[in-house]
Amino acid sequence: MAITQILMAKPNVLIPLTVLSERFAAAKSTISEDLVVVKEGFQLSRQGYIETMPGALGGVRYIPDLDGAEVGQFLSELAARLSVKERILAGGYLYMTDLLFDPAVLRPLGLIFAKIFRSQKLDAVVTIETKGIPLALVTAEALGVPMIIIRHGNKVTEGTSVNINFVSGSSQRIQTMSLSRRALEPGRRVLILDDFMKAGGTAIGMIQLMKEFEAHVVGVGMLVESALGHFPKLVEEYQALLKLTELDVSGRVVVTPVVAFAQ
Repeated sequence: MAITQILMAKPNVLIPLTVLSERFAAAKSTISEDLVVVKEGFQLSRQGYIETMPGALGGVRYIPDLDGAEVGQFLSELAARLSVKERILAGGYLYMTDLLFDPAVLRPLGLIFAKIFRSQKLDAVVTIETKGIPLALVTAEALGVPMIIIRHGNKVTEGTSVNINFVSGSSQRIQTMSLSRRALEPGRRVLILDDFMKAGGTAIGMIQLMKEFEAHVVGVGMLVESALGHFPKLVEEYQALLKLTELDVSGRVVVTPVVAFAQ
């Protein structure tokens, strides 16, 4: 149906009934009846849902979403793809770059993070360069908010920036992160998102940087958290989707879905 295509092409965007009425040369009452059918279609396909807003300034918008069963299945399959010896790199690292730049993997991940944090009424998704950028971008799209990128150093093209030093939780090395003063208005509600967390030093640095902008960090999301070694987590509250529980250079690697999403 044409209305369905229009809604899915503009997720999270409120489209006035007047616009649809003019587009299809139909009365608003007719459009409203069609929207009932569209709503039922989304319920059956489990590709999300629509919200209708009454009143002169109201309209309809499509909210992309994943069914709970699909979430569990997708994360189990992704964990299995990561749990292969070919992904073990020298130094005991796990190779994930190919998946982090695969749209077929990224889109569901964005929908999952959006599903978790949508109720927080976010204004922006914040990440740090570079591998977290694709993940943050699809999540921001699913939520209908902008993405903000923290840099590892000053960039002339960013203008005046706020810089802070932070200590990596695992290596204990001092590093620097930077964000342009124009990137974020004070008082915004933000989600911090990244691809991997060992001890959480980078996440703590991003949280501290957000304080410099008077932003409210209402959530921290990670694709994979490490359960290896003896690094206590520096972040008290966060939501990871997958957990790295074993990694041996001899060829054994185990990644599992987080319990809350395993059903």
